[in-house]
Amino acid sequence: MISVFIVDDHPVVVEGIRSLLINEAGIHWAGQALTATACSAWFDNNNADVILMDINLPDKSGIDLCAEIKTKKPGIKVLALSTLNQPSYIRKMIESGASGYILKNADKEELMSAITDVAAGKTHLCLEALEVVRHINNSEAGKPILTRREKEILSLVAEGLTNAEMAKKLFVSQWTVDSHRKSIMTKLNTKNTAMLIKYANENGLL
Repeated sequence: MISVFIVDDHPVVVEGIRSLLINEAGIHWAGQALTATACSAWFDNNNADVILMDINLPDKSGIDLCAEIKTKKPGIKVLALSTLNQPSYIRKMIESGASGYILKNADKEELMSAITDVAAGKTHLCLEALEVVRHINNSEAGKPILTRREKEILSLVAEGLTNAEMAKKLFVSQWTVDSHRKSIMTKLNTKNTAMLIKYANENGLL
C-alpha cells in the first residue's frame, strides 16, 4: 500500500487528484495541504510514502519545500506535479531531491505509473523533464546530479567535518548526514573520503 499526500494551492486540483486515487487499489490517501506551511506542519507528526508537490505555492516555492522535506525525512519520495515545463524549474526540483516530475495534464495511467515508480525508488520523468536531464548529462559530460543538500554536505566533507559536526551545523540528525553521504559516494562511485574529495575537485563539484 502506497500512502500519498498532495500539496497544491488549488482545491479543485486537489479534489480531482483525490477522486482519481481514493478508490485505486494499492493507494492510501494520506492527506492534503494547500500551502507549504501546512504541508510541513503535517509532516512534523505524520508520514507518507509519496508527496505530489506543486511548484507554485502561495507561501513558499515547491522547490524550497522539496529540499526542506527531503532534509527532514529523506525517505519520503517527492513527485513534482506542475503546469510548468520550463527546464529551469525541472532542474531545480530534481536538484532539490524530487524523484519524479510530471505535468498536470497527465492522465490517470501516467499518474499511477509515476507514483508507483517513485515509491519503488525509481525516477519517473515526463518527456519534457527527460529532455532536461539528458541535456544536463550531455552538457556536463555525464556528471551525476547532486541535490542541493548533497552539495552542501560534500562541501563540509571537503572541509574535514565529521558527521556529528555536520549534523550540528545543519540542524539534522547524524543518520540524515550519513544517509546523504552514502548517497553522494554511490552517485560518484567513490569508496572512501579521499576518493570522494579527489573526484569532486577534479570534476569541479567543490
